[in-house]
Amino acid sequence: MDLTDRLARGVKAMFVARAVEIGANAVLLILLTRYLLTPSQYGLLYFALSVLAVVGLFGSLGIGRSTARYVTEYDQQDPGQLPHLLRWTILLLAGLTLTGSVVLVLASGWVSAVLGEPALAPFLVFGTVYIVGRSFWGYLQAIFQGFNRVTWSAAMRAMNGSIRVVLATALVLAGYGALGALVGYAVAFALTALAGAVVLYWRFVRRIDAADEPERGLFGRVARYSVPTAATQASIVLDSKVDTILVGALMNPAAVGFYTLAAQVADIVIVPAESLGFAISPALGEQKAEERPDRAARIYESSLEYVLLLYVPAAVGLVLVAEPAVLTIFGQPYAGAVPALQVFSGLVVARGVHKVTGDGLDFLGLARVRAVARGASATANFGLNLLLIPVYGVVGAAAATVVTFSAYTAVNVYYIHRELSLDVGRLARSAARTLGVTAVMAGAVFLVMPYVTSLPTLVGAVALGASIWAVLAVAIGELDPGRIRALLS
Repeated sequence: MDLTDRLARGVKAMFVARAVEIGANAVLLILLTRYLLTPSQYGLLYFALSVLAVVGLFGSLGIGRSTARYVTEYDQQDPGQLPHLLRWTILLLAGLTLTGSVVLVLASGWVSAVLGEPALAPFLVFGTVYIVGRSFWGYLQAIFQGFNRVTWSAAMRAMNGSIRVVLATALVLAGYGALGALVGYAVAFALTALAGAVVLYWRFVRRIDAADEPERGLFGRVARYSVPTAATQASIVLDSKVDTILVGALMNPAAVGFYTLAAQVADIVIVPAESLGFAISPALGEQKAEERPDRAARIYESSLEYVLLLYVPAAVGLVLVAEPAVLTIFGQPYAGAVPALQVFSGLVVARGVHKVTGDGLDFLGLARVRAVARGASATANFGLNLLLIPVYGVVGAAAATVVTFSAYTAVNVYYIHRELSLDVGRLARSAARTLGVTAVMAGAVFLVMPYVTSLPTLVGAVALGASIWAVLAVAIGELDPGRIRALLS
């Protein structure tokens, strides 16, 4: 299978899987917010999940990303080293997650007291299963990506989302409330990780003839490379979770519910870019390693053009429809999420660009650069949150995230450009055409917004905007229907 076919297959698989995962999450989101949990209960659930994500950093320490980088390298050069590499990193990951889980159980009461929410304690205790399951799930996702077989990563995503919605809903309905939902999340990760481990062994490891002994210095190189990847991962988690934790600590669980809902709605929009970025990242590394930087640059430029064409109009549209969307789908109790969602529209563009940029730096061997930039972003985000949340509440938290993440994304793009020498003129012309399409689409949607009073009219307004976008994008040559059909066929 050549590079183009492999990329297309990876993009399609990841897109379908993320669509299934996001669809399941959307169903669960609506069930939990509109029917099963109050804003305070929903906020408490995600307050706990945010704390667990931070604690879980110490249960992985970048091992998955670092291992994936060397899986890509040795799969081409010396496959016999891979069984040794995988065995060692799995044992290391197991030791880290078990140690972290024990510490969390012992410290659960103290952590909940420090955060001013005693009700968190049982969530942290049961959350140990969540940490272990999610750590191995993330590790296996990275390993399949390292093998350049993202279809298996995609399958794990789809499986996890489907199991999660069933288990979480069932446990809440059984009377276990938000804690039951947490247990459902944890068991879904654990089951999916187990299935992924079976696939990894039967489809990959057992077919490789292991070398008699590991290459000298191999584990040391993996451990050293895990330092910047761990720093990047820590910065990512802190950057994305510290705001939620601060909202909970400085405000209340209901505010966490509003903030989380806004963030999750914005996340739903990111699916195509995440699928594309996950698939192209190893390809950038491959082309650079094969001394084809021009081809790597063209792959990235095309990806970036499509991301901007999709997400700039989507962000503007999200600002326009945020209020009727939240009130119609989730109900009046979640009206507090509307202004945060409108601010988060800016994050949609930044995250869309980052999804096709960030992982590429790792596979180009620039993990340290990414780690430093992400660390600076996380630090700035923490400081801005402390300043803005007491004054502006959830809107301040959203604004801090948008500003700092946009700056971090710009740094990522700069280093990709420095490494691959992108055609800036081509990208600027494409961006200008995208802004023109966005202006026309936004004008049409703005004119019909006074008539949006129900779910059917909301769907109609969104469909109108999407139709205008599609027609104009094709008319100006930014969107090629033939290429899209070929990609999806």
